[in-house]
Amino acid sequence: MDRFHLMSVFVAVAETEGFAAGARRLQMSPPSVTRAIASLEEQLGVKLFNRTTRYVRTTEAGQRYLTDARRILADLDAADEAAAGINAEPRGHLTITAPVMFGRLHVLPGIIDYLERYPGTEVSAVFLDRVVNLLEEGIDVGIRIGELPDSSMQALRVGSVRMVTCAAPNYLERNGMPQHPKDLLQHSIIVSSAGANTTDWQFYQRKDTWSQRLQPRLRVTTNDAAIEAAVQGLGITRLLSYQVAAQISEHKLQRVLEDFEAPPLPIHIVHREGRYSSTRVRAFIDLLAERLRADQTIN
Repeated sequence: MDRFHLMSVFVAVAETEGFAAGARRLQMSPPSVTRAIASLEEQLGVKLFNRTTRYVRTTEAGQRYLTDARRILADLDAADEAAAGINAEPRGHLTITAPVMFGRLHVLPGIIDYLERYPGTEVSAVFLDRVVNLLEEGIDVGIRIGELPDSSMQALRVGSVRMVTCAAPNYLERNGMPQHPKDLLQHSIIVSSAGANTTDWQFYQRKDTWSQRLQPRLRVTTNDAAIEAAVQGLGITRLLSYQVAAQISEHKLQRVLEDFEAPPLPIHIVHREGRYSSTRVRAFIDLLAERLRADQTIN
């Protein structure tokens, strides 16, 4: 079989961590994918995957080969695009990651727009409330909220959000408006464990920074649940501004302790080094950046 084809099959299986999932991505039959991997392993003389009935993972040799295969296939894509010309329409598969709620509210509409504009593309959306290593996990584009560590990734700033403390107006009528973070000790607190939310809430005023440790009355595992509990009047919660923008605009929630909010957190679109960026990656970044920069809830 063609070596580039075998590489493509290998990358698909490695990134989806399954022969059946890789077959679906490539629109091939599972037996064909199995034969391709067996042929590649025979040609290379090494085992590329550890297989069990529950998972498929790359071996150490497979992980090294995956890094090289991605680079080679990216170079091949770039060569094809150069031959086709700068106006070639995006084609192929794209994998995108974002925080769960941000992905649902702000990234998914952009993905749908992208897929409708470019019929020859496919997208895998990986929405997770953790920082994903783009290179190790085979992700083309990621959306990050917060300051970025130094890395080899390219980053494009597209907006900002804040951590906000809020509660339903009827809760505040019953229990009073907190005037200082220490007043939260006398209130019912709702905490979501999604993302970086903790029971140690950071507050700022001028150049002073301090942490207020709280004992939640309700702990939930999703931001949606924390928002719903707050809307129902159970207590005070703390989330990113975009997550509660709709509820605040509809007066279902009200911001409190605004004078003690932290500085804004930047939102970036990040991707791998520019020299390997394909037309499909560049087109998606351009589309999503335009949409996000026009969104008033994150700017």
